Amino acid sequence: MHARVFAIVTAFLLGALGLGALAVTDWVPGAATAGGRVAPAVAGAVVAGGAGASASPTGDPAVWTRSTLRNKLMTEMAATDPGVALADLDKITKAKPYTVRFCHPIAHELGHTAVKRYNYDFAKVLSFPHDTCASGYLHGAVEEMLAASSDPGTDLLKLCQPQMSGPCVHGTGHGTMFVTKQNVAAARDLCSKYASQSRIITCSEGLFMQLFGPDEEDENAKANLPADKLASEPLYPCPEQPALFQSACYFYAPTYFLSSHDYPDHPEVYAQALKWCLNAQATGGAGDCSRGVGSRTMKYNLDREDWVGQQCASAADAWQRKSCVDGMVSYYTVNYTDAGAAGRLCAKLTNEEIARDCRSSARLSGSLD
Repeated sequence: MHARVFAIVTAFLLGALGLGALAVTDWVPGAATAGGRVAPAVAGAVVAGGAGASASPTGDPAVWTRSTLRNKLMTEMAATDPGVALADLDKITKAKPYTVRFCHPIAHELGHTAVKRYNYDFAKVLSFPHDTCASGYLHGAVEEMLAASSDPGTDLLKLCQPQMSGPCVHGTGHGTMFVTKQNVAAARDLCSKYASQSRIITCSEGLFMQLFGPDEEDENAKANLPADKLASEPLYPCPEQPALFQSACYFYAPTYFLSSHDYPDHPEVYAQALKWCLNAQATGGAGDCSRGVGSRTMKYNLDREDWVGQQCASAADAWQRKSCVDGMVSYYTVNYTDAGAAGRLCAKLTNEEIARDCRSSARLSGSLD
């Protein structure tokens, strides 16, 4: 081919390829922060549905990721109100149970944004139905209110009045970690301002949930779980906690274990987590840790209940199998709030021992998300 003709043809092909790349690239720019990091796309950005995912007729992706679902709901809330976004989140999590893995932190962010949108009018923020994703919207709203408070120690006790509901007090536990910049000891001091032990424990649940599963954008949070200390003491920092705070710490510790072992691609890690919990036998936390494994396993595999039961059945001892089932049932009843949820779960379990344990656990009240 003549050199001039070759050059023209080459230029044409390169141009066509360039246009094709522009057509398929998800152009959602992030804003550079002071540290040079690119922040997530702001609310209002239009997301096509995620790379590689074919869109439905509504424009939704075939498979949701945390970022695509988050962007959709933030855009939706900016155009309407939190109630619309939360109703859509509830609909999506029921249709696509795997999204429950990341719906709670998304609901947190909706709560943060709503507080700012309504100028810290907490009553207005909570006027929208907010039970979806284990009250994540409420938790995020409480976090934002406390983070902006000039006197969080006092406001912590006032924020949930007069009902003082468990989900709200749990949310203040999350908030203590925001106020103290993830300082566990200082956050414990704030939770300890509650007059009753039961509320202190409920607050501690939010505290340790935030410690072991910090918000995605919080790059400094994992510094509280240094690799060297975790290597020498697998359940750090739970054994060091005061007695009143140990149960919640052990319960949420598996969250970090599972995430650090890439649970989405390594399903064998759930059974490994139960063995890992045995490290807490000397300090009495093995049962709480095993309940936490059951709870997280159900949360991350909500659409395959019998498989979750089989993971609990892998434990060597009956007491640990029962603890795992307790956690499994607890999360299921938190997610599906109707009275028949536990019964539906137990009916789906094929292992006779696990099904029997499930029926026994069903009488327990689920409260931990």
